[in-house]
Amino acid sequence: MINGKSIFRGSVSVLAFAGLLATGAWAQNGSTTTTAPGDVRSDTRDIRQDRRDVRSDTRDVRSNKKDVVADKQNLRKDLATDGKGSAQVKADRKDLRTDKKDVRKDVRNRRTDVRDLKNDKADRRQDLQNK
Repeated sequence: MINGKSIFRGSVSVLAFAGLLATGAWAQNGSTTTTAPGDVRSDTRDIRQDRRDVRSDTRDVRSNKKDVVADKQNLRKDLATDGKGSAQVKADRKDLRTDKKDVRKDVRNRRTDVRDLKNDKADRRQDLQNK
């Protein structure tokens, strides 16, 4: 009889535990989430920061493009005066390559910041709806 009682108790406790788990899952599924007022505020701060980052990246791109133009002018001038294989021409070409890489890097950064800005706006919109 002891064996039957322990099996009965074990099965009852397993059923009770399964019921608790099912109730918890059901309660989570039906509940609506509300956001704290700080979430909307932090999303707004993130949006402002992303806008500043985009503007900064745009300034960097413009500045680096000006550097590229100046390097091209220096290269043309040095080609005319020193010749094709001179050390100055090689240095100008290296500067030009570096500045072009900087432009590409800044454009990538700007794209990433624009994407972040879009995601932050969507987050804020979602938080406002759930408020």
